[in-house]
Amino acid sequence: MTETATTPAAPLRARAEIDLAALRANVRALRERVPGAAVMAVVKSDGYGHGAVPCARAAVEAGAGWLGTATPEEALELRAAGLTGRIMCWLWTPGGPWREAVEADLDVSVSGMWALEEVTAAARQAGRPARIQLKADTGLGRNGCQPGDDWAELVHAALAAEADGLLRVTGLWSHFACADEPGHPSIAAQLTRFREMVAYAEGQGVRPEVRHIANSPATLTIPESHFDLVRTGIAIYGISPSPEIGSPADFGLRPVMTLSASVALVKHVPGSHGVSYGHHYITPGETTLGLVPVGYADGIPRHASGTGPVLVDGKWRTVAGRVAMDQFVVDLGGDEPTAGSEAVLFGPGDRGEPTAEDWAQAAGTIAYEIVTRIGKRVPRVYLNEGQGIRDGSGPGGPDGPAKRSGT
Repeated sequence: MTETATTPAAPLRARAEIDLAALRANVRALRERVPGAAVMAVVKSDGYGHGAVPCARAAVEAGAGWLGTATPEEALELRAAGLTGRIMCWLWTPGGPWREAVEADLDVSVSGMWALEEVTAAARQAGRPARIQLKADTGLGRNGCQPGDDWAELVHAALAAEADGLLRVTGLWSHFACADEPGHPSIAAQLTRFREMVAYAEGQGVRPEVRHIANSPATLTIPESHFDLVRTGIAIYGISPSPEIGSPADFGLRPVMTLSASVALVKHVPGSHGVSYGHHYITPGETTLGLVPVGYADGIPRHASGTGPVLVDGKWRTVAGRVAMDQFVVDLGGDEPTAGSEAVLFGPGDRGEPTAEDWAQAAGTIAYEIVTRIGKRVPRVYLNEGQGIRDGSGPGGPDGPAKRSGT
């Protein structure tokens, strides 16, 4: 559905409003922090739950020079949607869609010999060179090639395939383990190892277009890690990668998603009334209960049972009892908002509503998980879609009235 900004949206059980103007502003703020480097907007996991394609378009409008995904399928989806710029994907398994990636002109990550062999074979089949980036494991211990003999073998084999016209080594990269913990000794150690592995590869003849190791926290706090490109994921969605290093506002960022639902029922109950499964909440006295029609099937963490905050009728409420699959209850303390009133689970915090970080604290997790887990049963409603011209981030002339669209 699509509606103009002057037409009220149809009532929805629940909605996740995605403010694309905020996302564009976040990308511009991040660009200002890295004047000597390009910005990659990471839109994996459906744009961290915000919608990959709309967010990718908005990020490019705001000057992101690259897009990043985890899986090749996510990257191919962006190509199918008409995004034509540089797109990198890095999470491969044997037998993956290498040929499709080569033909789509994706930059693909290679961490070991099996992957180099498969992408080289795909390039032969496609009749065009592959674009690859060699990933170094500098200390995270996940994907990436180990330093020493393994790195030497991979670099030499990639250079041989490049000499045969089968590929182009476009990048050298790695990933931090503890960039969200300022001063952690692994940060300096990984930077040193990365410089060493890059120097070796370049000494052997690799001429990368980009060298990169910085994720969102490193982009915000470790300027010496910026190199040629920074990979910004959670930060473009206006969420701090760690409350210990600062709030979104501290970095000039604004949360992009607001999650709300329509109160489905308000009713009076007596004291000592059990609420939800297991009766883990018993009303302390006569009160009113409000039913919020979202649950763990929508991505509301069950671990936030009894602790999750919600703004209803201008006041913070707390999940009363267990979060169920499709619904949860709040104790309204005698207040009587009407059915259909808005319950705001999280947003930027401007109206006094909780934030994703508040839910993360309530559930004992991180804000990344809170936004990413919001399921497809919750419609995304896009605010300020196609506003790159008016907010100064896109090319061209006027593009009509502000739009809100839901998918």
